[in-house]
Amino acid sequence: MIKYENINLYFDGKMIFNDLSLKIAKGEKVVVLGKSGLGKSSLFSLILGFVRPQSGRVSFDGDPVDEHTIWHVRQKVSFVDQDVSIGDYKVSDWFSFVAGIKSNHSLNFGEERINELMDLFELGRDLLDKYISALSGGERQRVAIIVSVLLGRRVFLLDEVTSALDKNLKKKTADFFIERKDWTVVSISHDAVWLDNPNVKVFDLEKKAWKQ
Repeated sequence: MIKYENINLYFDGKMIFNDLSLKIAKGEKVVVLGKSGLGKSSLFSLILGFVRPQSGRVSFDGDPVDEHTIWHVRQKVSFVDQDVSIGDYKVSDWFSFVAGIKSNHSLNFGEERINELMDLFELGRDLLDKYISALSGGERQRVAIIVSVLLGRRVFLLDEVTSALDKNLKKKTADFFIERKDWTVVSISHDAVWLDNPNVKVFDLEKKAWKQ
């Protein structure tokens, strides 16, 4: 599904990855663990084509990630960042904007589906009329998660998406993704709700190895 083979990556003369290899199979739930500065977010940048390695190969569904395949990859993947920067729309207008993108016309952005997800992630309906800039960090994270789910994709790259949530919501959010057997989920997180779940594999980026 997602494969990094012998990746060497440098930024401004600093080595980020040295001969890194990692394979994530379809349907797996994986947490990438490592201290700040190890390049966890760079794993996502590589698969999304925002950066290219100096050597090695990144592939998605068996095809190399390059200028010929990158748009296909991005249409298959939902990426949610820890720092949600999606402009200063009203929440309802943001949903409408995303739904209005041509490639999303066939998706279900209906009121019933949005309300169902708002309830699941414990967001009041009054939030739909609020501007995104007025939301708390946790509320912005949950709005971004809802949009990622509405996009109907089956591969999720989640960068610290539970960091601003309380204990109950951390567990509810992690369980929501982990329980979807047909979803491939790669999460960067230090939260125990991910790390301690028996259905999640943990990759230690510093050791370049799976934790046992």
